[in-house]
Amino acid sequence: MNANYLFPHRYKKWGWMVLIPAAILGFLTVLNDYSPAFLDLPVFAIAVDEIFGERKYFGFIDNNILNEILGVLIILSGLVVAFSKEKLEDELISSIRLKSLVWATYVNYGVLLLAFIFVYDLSFLWIMIFNMFTILAFFIIRFNWQLRKLHNTVSNEE
Repeated sequence: MNANYLFPHRYKKWGWMVLIPAAILGFLTVLNDYSPAFLDLPVFAIAVDEIFGERKYFGFIDNNILNEILGVLIILSGLVVAFSKEKLEDELISSIRLKSLVWATYVNYGVLLLAFIFVYDLSFLWIMIFNMFTILAFFIIRFNWQLRKLHNTVSNEE
């Protein structure tokens, strides 16, 4: 099977080594509203609409970049984990990968539809923020769960 859109298998371990600490630190950062002062830096912004301020386009603002660093690490490492080849990448694994991606998309947008109907104001904003990461999380969980089921089935038949 030629899956040239996938990363080499050796990257998966590195992806996990970045994803797990970044996700834990990101969750704790949001939970505790943590923003270390040494990461308060001037950054270039395309658009800023401050809550009690003015709207700015294409300029520098002062911002704590911890959330941006963690968000980038979670997205990049999540993509590497999700889309790295398995040791034996065959048609069955590709089928499981595709079905898991479709399932993750359905579940992700199902959650989003429920949020549109039942969640409002700032709570909805938080759901939208977490929704950036949930499709990758749902895919990784479902894909690895299906792989584990496949390996257990093969082990039991032997």
